Amino acid sequence: MNLPEKVWRAGTLTYTRRGIALLFAGLLWGDFAWGMKTRAVGYVSALTVKSFGISDFMYGLLMVSFPCFTNIFMMPAISYCSDRHRGRLGRRIPFLLWTTPFVVIGLAGLGVSPMLGQWISELAGEGRLPGKLASLIVFACFWIVLDFGTTLTNAIFGALANDVVPEELIGRFLSLFRMVTLSCAILFNFFLLGYAERYAPAIFIGLAVLYGVGLFSMCAMVREGSYPPPPREPENSSGAGGRLRRFAGAVNTYFRECFALPYYRWVIAAQVCCINSVMPVNMYALFYAKSLNLDLALFGKICAGIFLVSVLLSFFLGVLADRFHPLRTGIVCIGVLAAVQVSGSFLIRGASGFLIVFAVHEVVIMSYNTLTASYGQRLFPKAYFAQFNSALQMLNAVAAVLLAPAFGWILDRLGHDYSRIFLMGSVLSVAGFCSLLVVFRCFMRLGGDRRYRPPMVEGK
Repeated sequence: MNLPEKVWRAGTLTYTRRGIALLFAGLLWGDFAWGMKTRAVGYVSALTVKSFGISDFMYGLLMVSFPCFTNIFMMPAISYCSDRHRGRLGRRIPFLLWTTPFVVIGLAGLGVSPMLGQWISELAGEGRLPGKLASLIVFACFWIVLDFGTTLTNAIFGALANDVVPEELIGRFLSLFRMVTLSCAILFNFFLLGYAERYAPAIFIGLAVLYGVGLFSMCAMVREGSYPPPPREPENSSGAGGRLRRFAGAVNTYFRECFALPYYRWVIAAQVCCINSVMPVNMYALFYAKSLNLDLALFGKICAGIFLVSVLLSFFLGVLADRFHPLRTGIVCIGVLAAVQVSGSFLIRGASGFLIVFAVHEVVIMSYNTLTASYGQRLFPKAYFAQFNSALQMLNAVAAVLLAPAFGWILDRLGHDYSRIFLMGSVLSVAGFCSLLVVFRCFMRLGGDRRYRPPMVEGK
């Protein structure tokens, strides 16, 4: 007797096992290109821009605050439009096709910025425009282009997976998603970090090619289903005045839906604290290693080993998140992170102490990211996931805009004493731990594991 083949559904889409395999292959191939870009750009850009002689304050302002400042405005707008767009290719893929060229151009531009800067300096005269300053200006321009494309892509990429992956498989998919991005980190750190200072242009241009091929081919491989009609636009919305009223109404609707309920304010605030608790370490660990005279190639291989451990844990952690809920697993993990950061602030006495604390710290935060990968999917309304997720990202960006230069300013005043970065992060991890406890209490009041339904403001 032949049993009927298992079928999964995501909206109007239906999948057999073969269909799920093809879907996962397409999304994870795009994730590989996206992950290589994400994992490599941070370190290579940091080493490049620091070679221009900027302070820790300016480094935080350019590399973190500016991109996050643009997130505040662009992510909500693109997410709101994407949620309500209906087209032949769906509501996510058209936006990915449109934003990918900006990322490709930005990456390639970063690769040639030292050469272009030197050429511009020679044209203007070295006395008028020093070569390092000219290179920094060119780098900053292409960084803006890259940031524009990255911000818009990040707002849509996760929403696409949320739309096309069946809900009962989302935890497992996101754990595989994490495995791929962590594998990208392994490849970069093990094979390329040691060459990042000498061969940055070649790395940037290679990333541009990989990203363009990866994202465009993913969009060709993944198919979206049909969606319910979007909310009707108010009458009299034509003309300049009508468009202005429609825009004001959309902004009002966006903020009312996302922030009117205290529950969602806590959901968002908790994750913002937890995400930013690792900002000081993420920003300055590389410079901390260099201040301890650690060889970058060795540091990269150690980082690769850390990421390998995280890859091996990823799928198991995804199963734990599906079974116990990302809230419970996240509370435990962020509590462990806070303990590691506080203890690390007092235990590090040299290069070996730094490497031990750094390794434990990175495994814990990567575990947290995997355990809470479906945090938004499990707590936000599914029909408006991109909108609520963009609200989270917007508040995270506001926090990063303020925190990144503040951390840099503190380190400049401390004479670049990078041993303080763990203590800085512990303040936010403790705040995140307490906030997650509040969210969990509200979650249980709203029905808990069996009867939870995301609340909406009246009228929705």
